[in-house]
Amino acid sequence: MSLPHSPSHNHLLAALPAAEFERLSPQLELILLPLGEMLYEPGEQLQYAYFPTTVIVSLHYVMESGASAETAGVGNEGVVSIALFLGGDTTPS
Repeated sequence: MSLPHSPSHNHLLAALPAAEFERLSPQLELILLPLGEMLYEPGEQLQYAYFPTTVIVSLHYVMESGASAETAGVGNEGVVSIALFLGGDTTPS
């Protein structure tokens, strides 16, 4: 039986081999995200990767005019801040 908020609710984390998950698990921390919480601003240095378990994170691109558009939605199938895994430390959106 899984816990109400278990890292295994994220499909990427659940797909890891047991040894890799055990190595990574001490670094995982449950973060409660209230509606409207902003994880980071464009150009800000990324500190963390987020593996949603029970939420959908909406990624927005903000234009010079101030208008914004959703560019992606990430749920329990993915990860937010993938730029960290690709060698980047910031993101433009």
